[in-house]
Amino acid sequence: MAHAASTMHEISATAIDDAVLASSEPVVLRGLVRHWPMVAAALDGRGDAYLRGFYGGATVGAMLGAPAIDGRFFYNDDLTGFNYQAVKVRLDTVLDELQRQEHAQPPPGIYVGSTTVDTCLPGFREHNDIDLGARDALASIWIGNRTRIAAHYDVPDNVACVAAGRRRFTLFPPEQLKNLYVGPLDFTPAGQAISLVDLKHPDFTRFPRFDEALAHARVAELGPGDAIFIPSMWWHHIEALDAFNVLVNYWWRDQPDYTDTPTNALLLAMMTMRELAPAQRAAWQEQFRHYVFEAGDATAAHIPPAARRILAPLDDDATRVLRAQLLKKLNR
Repeated sequence: MAHAASTMHEISATAIDDAVLASSEPVVLRGLVRHWPMVAAALDGRGDAYLRGFYGGATVGAMLGAPAIDGRFFYNDDLTGFNYQAVKVRLDTVLDELQRQEHAQPPPGIYVGSTTVDTCLPGFREHNDIDLGARDALASIWIGNRTRIAAHYDVPDNVACVAAGRRRFTLFPPEQLKNLYVGPLDFTPAGQAISLVDLKHPDFTRFPRFDEALAHARVAELGPGDAIFIPSMWWHHIEALDAFNVLVNYWWRDQPDYTDTPTNALLLAMMTMRELAPAQRAAWQEQFRHYVFEAGDATAAHIPPAARRILAPLDDDATRVLRAQLLKKLNR
């Protein structure tokens, strides 16, 4: 049975302990952004007007779905397309539509996802922000009605702050991948691979191992002013529970800027190794274990330091050279 995520109540509103941001488990941060004017406006029913006060006219990417999808932005029946329409539109047009559909039963799905705050709402973060220390985080805003976003993972670490409405987070540790029945890696609703299981109505006949995933899930319901830390690679399903919901999240990576996303390595490995004979795959598995997953000081200790090249600790210059070599090989 799923159990609640660990919770930290009334954590400081001006700083988060670094131990939280280095946690390998999700952590609920009750009241972290309760001081935000956006939260106060939302609680008073003025959240829509507050957002409009910062809107600079930029278009946003929106997803629009018929009432029949029940707020679940997903694939069509045969996974050849999607069950919603993606449009570029002014944010105030979306806010107008949210107002019009506030009391619709059932409502259409309306969702603005992953929009850079500083571009869309200049000045908003001067009054509504969190202190992440030296972390260079990307702040994004998510706006919609009662929507459901399928379980997916993100490579960066993430602090998600609920600014309006309530949201239910269901999180799964990375090792539950095999039990989540993930869809295509290269054809996805929003860039990340998603679980094909409908968390609201799970089909255990079609997805029998999902029961095991649920046994390891963390579940938390957050209200305005609450936040949650989601570690890198944790799968998370997010359900917005009210007619007007706003979430602001912060993404960052602990790795240096010159490192690339490991997703690229996964795709390249699939292209070059997945179809090898079993013995060859096992040999390459040993190569990855030795040079990547269990690499340490002893890996290249037998090579003079000046001759270790990419076996030495990487830096910006070495990574630039390595990337150029890889691109040359790929473009042959």
